[in-house]
Amino acid sequence: MSYYTFEDYYKNTVELSFTDHPYSPLPKHVWVICRFKGQWLLTEHPRRGIEFPGGKVEEGETAEVAAVREVYEETGATVDDLVYLGQYRVNGKGGTIIKNIYFATIEKLKLKAHYFETNGPLLLNELPATISTDKRFSFMMKDQVLERSLEYILRNDITTF
Repeated sequence: MSYYTFEDYYKNTVELSFTDHPYSPLPKHVWVICRFKGQWLLTEHPRRGIEFPGGKVEEGETAEVAAVREVYEETGATVDDLVYLGQYRVNGKGGTIIKNIYFATIEKLKLKAHYFETNGPLLLNELPATISTDKRFSFMMKDQVLERSLEYILRNDITTF
């Protein structure tokens, strides 16, 4: 199945699809699931908690360029390979948000003095099974977007965990 509908952590309706840009050819947001040397590369947002890097597509950028930039800004990581996985749309109280989801293999990780909006990189050997109830993790990690994306990555041999 490549299309899912569910509620997010805040009870907003989320539509997720692993097809080619079903909601917008020019999304305004990106989210990047990252692997570095057999580990998950995440970042820690000071307010939201632990999450994969991502953010807004800036004026004049493609979503792919934004994904690579956001990974670097938030973690200090250089993307070696970036694979488009899918797209999701959140119909929230403040409007609609559309995000491209990517999987990135990281080439190198560089320590930086400043990580923009985050506390920098965080490496995990495994993603805990208790993410949905673990207060350390961001709300963005608690809905089916992550779960379904990981299933898609494995099913399509994009990587092995």
